[in-house]
Amino acid sequence: MFKHKYVIPVLLSLGILGAILAIFGVISWWWCFLLVFIWIALTTWGSFDIRKSYFVQVFYKRKYHDGISLALTFDDGPTPITNDFLDLLKTYNAKATFFCIGKQIDKYPDIFKRILAEGHTIGNHTMNHTKTFGFLNENQVIQELSSCDAEIHDLAPLIPRLFRPPFGVTNPSVAKAVKHTKHQVIGWSIRSLDTILKDEQKIYDRVAPRLGAGEIVLFHDTSERTLRVLKRILDLMESKGLISVTVDDLLNLNAYE
Repeated sequence: MFKHKYVIPVLLSLGILGAILAIFGVISWWWCFLLVFIWIALTTWGSFDIRKSYFVQVFYKRKYHDGISLALTFDDGPTPITNDFLDLLKTYNAKATFFCIGKQIDKYPDIFKRILAEGHTIGNHTMNHTKTFGFLNENQVIQELSSCDAEIHDLAPLIPRLFRPPFGVTNPSVAKAVKHTKHQVIGWSIRSLDTILKDEQKIYDRVAPRLGAGEIVLFHDTSERTLRVLKRILDLMESKGLISVTVDDLLNLNAYE
């Protein structure tokens, strides 16, 4: 699998060689432009496809599993409707992982505490979930992570080790930041697109055919639409003999420091 730390030296070496050959007229400058295009394409691909672990190691599924367990995960909460998600999960005796935004925790501390009290895992989803997350430098990413950790620690004697980057974006700044903070990056193998798709059936159809042991499913605890889809997914899981566990249980990781 391609890794940023290996690809860049190779492309740089080829670029220098290509430039020398182009200067002496051995090859066309277009070969150098092609290398630049390849670099841009790989960087973009690696930044937005979290499963590739291009910049940093990402846990996105369990390859060797017990045959029945998967992980339902929810981003961007807590929100008032998170209570309804918790009610539904409790009805099905399902455990999940909630990647919480620090400023949302500050707004709804009681809901945050309920998530923990009912046996679910909390993960870090940055303090502000800024739309410009992919353009933050290393120190800014560290600040986003540390501020969210502090918000969590103010309400519970826990410091989360699991981190899901906003929009699933990874890049060199994120890689350096999590090396410093010692967070483990959690991705997903099934993305519901529930914040983009308006048709509930389309959301369901993205998730249902791919459900299986070892998978990590990405939802958001932010809308009634997702809540209704989740009910159908939990019914389907029950019929298939599948159970939802927390990400740390599925991957055998430490959720907290």
